[in-house]
Amino acid sequence: MADVLLTHSYHLPFDRKQVRKMEPYPPLGTLYAAGLLRAQGHSVAVCDTMLMEPRAGFREALREHHPRIVAIYEDDFNFLTKMCLTRMRDVAWEMIKGARQAGARVVVHGSDATDHAADYLRNGCDYVLEGEAEHALLELVNAMNGGGDPAQIPGVKRLSGSGRSASVEMCAQRPVRGDRHLPLPARDLIDVAAYRMAWKSTGRLFSLNLIASRGCPFRCNWCAKPIFGDAFQLREAAEVALEMKLLKETYGAEHLWFADDIFGLNRHWLQEFARCVEEQRCAIPFKIQARADLLTKESVHALKRAGCAEVWMGVESGSQKVLDAMEKGIRVEEVIVARDYLKHEGIRACYFLQLGYPGEGWEDLQKTIALVRETRPDDVGVSFSYPLPNTRFYAKVKQQLGAKQNWSDSEDLCVMFKGAYSDRMYRAVRDALHAEVESWKPGFSSGVHPDLWKEVAALEPVCRNVDATEFAESAGPKEFPILSNAPLVFRHAQAETAGGGND
Repeated sequence: MADVLLTHSYHLPFDRKQVRKMEPYPPLGTLYAAGLLRAQGHSVAVCDTMLMEPRAGFREALREHHPRIVAIYEDDFNFLTKMCLTRMRDVAWEMIKGARQAGARVVVHGSDATDHAADYLRNGCDYVLEGEAEHALLELVNAMNGGGDPAQIPGVKRLSGSGRSASVEMCAQRPVRGDRHLPLPARDLIDVAAYRMAWKSTGRLFSLNLIASRGCPFRCNWCAKPIFGDAFQLREAAEVALEMKLLKETYGAEHLWFADDIFGLNRHWLQEFARCVEEQRCAIPFKIQARADLLTKESVHALKRAGCAEVWMGVESGSQKVLDAMEKGIRVEEVIVARDYLKHEGIRACYFLQLGYPGEGWEDLQKTIALVRETRPDDVGVSFSYPLPNTRFYAKVKQQLGAKQNWSDSEDLCVMFKGAYSDRMYRAVRDALHAEVESWKPGFSSGVHPDLWKEVAALEPVCRNVDATEFAESAGPKEFPILSNAPLVFRHAQAETAGGGND
């Protein structure tokens, strides 16, 4: 029996690309919420649908726990849930129906529910929690148990009225608390061994996730922030080091993934973090996401001291014009400097790249390819520009979106607005980039990617869209020798050009 059954709708086997990668992580946000409820005296259970068949597993959890309240609480720290994939939305709506049939009241939280609260409420949930929601959930559970009026809790949305005239109401926005002292995620409520088995089945180190911070203060105009907005909250360095030690010694983690949107924003914190890890003797290989302009020589060395093995940078493009249109706030030269620092410390440097942003033409694609060739990252992740609600990017292309406004899974990879090229062209560039980067690794053949680049060159003139969306001025399509063995050369900036981070 449990007063509250928490679950989430992300189911790995419904995401083809992620099944092939087989790098599953526990639902950290769900477990934070469970930990807070339990610490405040509530009886809590978690139905983790990441690796189980969600329909059968959720039905079994309802039978076992007979909850009065079901909270479908998505993991705010999993970028896949932030993408608002329709297959997972369908799972959530089935869960709402099943929970109601079992006699439970239903609360939903997550990026997609925040953006489409009316749809979730009309599909049967009682409340939708907006924004950072652990404490809102606690207050709501207390109120639903007779301790107050749910309608008076900030950040709680509900339907007012009935039928077609019903409208979504919320008494007030809920401010981000900046609470650094939440209980640790309730990892003991899930089957951590199943995650270990999934990782080890592919012959890799067993990896677990944690966070050192929440949110991101930067304002790239394509980045949706339905949970934390522009707020940024940083945990104490000593507390993070102790959690690393716990994951290493208690749960047997061999590797860690810091799921922060941005790691190492505060350079002084980063030095303190490295010192705490050394004092606790809890260094363990980990990977992070970071901005190139924050990766100074001193910060990269601190990362190395703490055990960092891999950094994923949001490079997005090798064209400064495109980066400026995105309002990214970095310079291409800063990527080159950061890559050099990481290489010097023996840390893998990996790039997130984004194809198809409005205004990106053939010359811009060439610059991205040239940047990759010159700097030789250890890995790349290639995606297509994806408009999500409440971004300036979305507002620009909203009128071009049809019935399909979300990807079904993370491999959907289609451009839903009028890009410079058709999907076929972008997929060809993605495949060629991946193949070329793979060919640089020891033991891999270099014989595949030249043919893929020839395909890109052949597709470029026939896949253009004449009425492509623009954010910035463009000179129109131009011819460039994509197969040239002499890629564009970028001037190596001096170390002083890299940003120093925020205090």
